[in-house]
Amino acid sequence: MLNPETLSIIIRKHRKAAGLSQVQLSELAGIGKTVVFDLEKGKETIQLDTLRKILNVLNIKVQLLSPLMDKLLNNNENS
Repeated sequence: MLNPETLSIIIRKHRKAAGLSQVQLSELAGIGKTVVFDLEKGKETIQLDTLRKILNVLNIKVQLLSPLMDKLLNNNENS
């Protein structure tokens, strides 16, 4: 499970690698700058849609893994 501290480190490192300030990231994602500040501090309450916007700007993909996901994906390939 991804904890808030690890997520904050990932976001910060990707943002810095992209050469973006926190304000620039917030503008590109179309969100308030406070959200980026809070996220990078490890705040746990962030809306999924907001997180998706940030991850999209930083070109970070999220992969869901579970035994059920494997079964669902295999069924879709066989359909």
